[in-house]
Amino acid sequence: MIKKRLYTPGPTPVPEQIMLMMAEPMIHHRHPEFQEILTSVNENLKYLFQTSNGVMTLTSSGTGAMEASVANVLSKGDTAVYVNGGKFGERWGEILNAYVLNAVEIAMEWGTPVSPEQVVDTVKNNPETKAVYLTHSETSTGTATDIKAIAQAVHKHNNDIAVIVDGITSVGAMESKMDEWDLDIVVTGSQKGLMIPPGLAHIAVSERAWKLIEKSDLPAYYFDLKAAKKALDKNDTPWTPAVTLFIGLEKALKMLREEGIENVWARHRKLADAIREGCKALGLKLLSSSPSNALTAVYVPEGVEFKKFNSVIKQKYGITVAGGQGHLKGKIFRISHLGYYDELDMMTMMAALERTLVEVGANIKIGAGLTAAQEVFTK
Repeated sequence: MIKKRLYTPGPTPVPEQIMLMMAEPMIHHRHPEFQEILTSVNENLKYLFQTSNGVMTLTSSGTGAMEASVANVLSKGDTAVYVNGGKFGERWGEILNAYVLNAVEIAMEWGTPVSPEQVVDTVKNNPETKAVYLTHSETSTGTATDIKAIAQAVHKHNNDIAVIVDGITSVGAMESKMDEWDLDIVVTGSQKGLMIPPGLAHIAVSERAWKLIEKSDLPAYYFDLKAAKKALDKNDTPWTPAVTLFIGLEKALKMLREEGIENVWARHRKLADAIREGCKALGLKLLSSSPSNALTAVYVPEGVEFKKFNSVIKQKYGITVAGGQGHLKGKIFRISHLGYYDELDMMTMMAALERTLVEVGANIKIGAGLTAAQEVFTK
């Protein structure tokens, strides 16, 4: 018997108690019992995002919220700056171009974060810029970007520019304070730090961004944020929501609130440190120079084929990790520590990693990774 264990940065494991709640009989989304769930969800989302503004929930993947933050904020012919440091930064550009906007790219080497100076210099060279699109935790490379410093620098240069953040693998895992950091839009998805299955996207919007939304002339229907806000103000949803996911979300948000958001961030930081130290002790090379606490991207050892490595760790040890994307396909693997994980989960991952590497012929010292991870947890 092999127990299956998921270590991908989305979907992430779903707590058993949440799965049981979602298996209960269906309820109707326009009845009072669902309105009670909405009340709880909407209040706890504000806590999660660290904002006093309402947080809208869309029935879609996180990409739906990304598209909504383009289609509702900008107008025809507008200029927006975006950072492309990985597959999901690249997605910002694809969405901007889909709406035939003037998309100005800041291209970064994958695994290297953009600096505030680079962003501001680009904005200065494009004075008509209406918004800057960033990725807090670039899932394809495991790289964290200092969105706090960038937002501060951008608004110091021009306080009217909206700073819009893909927080899909950072919200609920890494320190993120929307109001305090003066962020204008932050989006996330349900299958990441929120610990429920895919299908919901969440989008928090500042007053600065709402001013742009009111002027936007781009087409939007299902992802119309004005319609979503109107429904939110009535404790409702504009369209039929994913009812079962909302039921799970209510429980997940309560769990995160009971743990305390600062403790959630600290837990993820320690889990990430353990995985990184364990990998380094095995002589493995990390991809990112600014690693995210949501996941760790690791180069496949020289002489080892990723397909063989992935087959052994999955088929023999039941562990599912993520592979590389784009030009990194076959060159890296990505270990998630995002969402419903604890210290022993990381020890299990490290043990399976060591045994797999030995089996595929990598030259490592068995136990070195486990020891290094244990040292992180026992400090």
